[in-house]
Amino acid sequence: MRVWRLCRRAHAAPNGEGARRYGGRWNQRGTALVYTSASASLAVLEYLVHLDPEDAPPDLILVRAHIAPAVVIRELRIAELPADWRSLPASDALARMGTSWARRLESAVLSVPSAVVPEERNYLLNPAHPRFREIAFGPARPFAFDPRMWKTRPRRRTRSSSSAPDPKSVAKVGGGSAALARRDDEE
Repeated sequence: MRVWRLCRRAHAAPNGEGARRYGGRWNQRGTALVYTSASASLAVLEYLVHLDPEDAPPDLILVRAHIAPAVVIRELRIAELPADWRSLPASDALARMGTSWARRLESAVLSVPSAVVPEERNYLLNPAHPRFREIAFGPARPFAFDPRMWKTRPRRRTRSSSSAPDPKSVAKVGGGSAALARRDDEE
């Protein structure tokens, strides 16, 4: 199975140190986890939701990892999660669940739903698990966000977004579509 990780170059080592230091949605401080996603695009979205456009780092890297077929993957389903699992800030219950899983060394990988796109999966890798070494990390490649992601577009004026009155209110005063046309010409 292939998973993806987007991070700054300084955090390229897949040791879970950042998660250990600061905690995350799925772990408490003190527990090392490596956060990865099922696709490169999901890894980008997961990173993007934490950024303001002016804060996009220039040294991002995208890393592919391969989880060997023999590595057990424990899956958490949405039905097993608290009702507020997508909340911001993240529920402490999720961090307790992930930390408990990591400490029990139940598996090297925990599959969890993405809070950004619940139909997609993120994969938490546990560097403390003996089978973690069976996860092969590929070479890092530089990554930059497409500038169109930050681009603001002028709003196009369309019939539905114009300042024309509601057709029902125009109809009440007998104006109908002719009144709308006159108003558009007057603007």
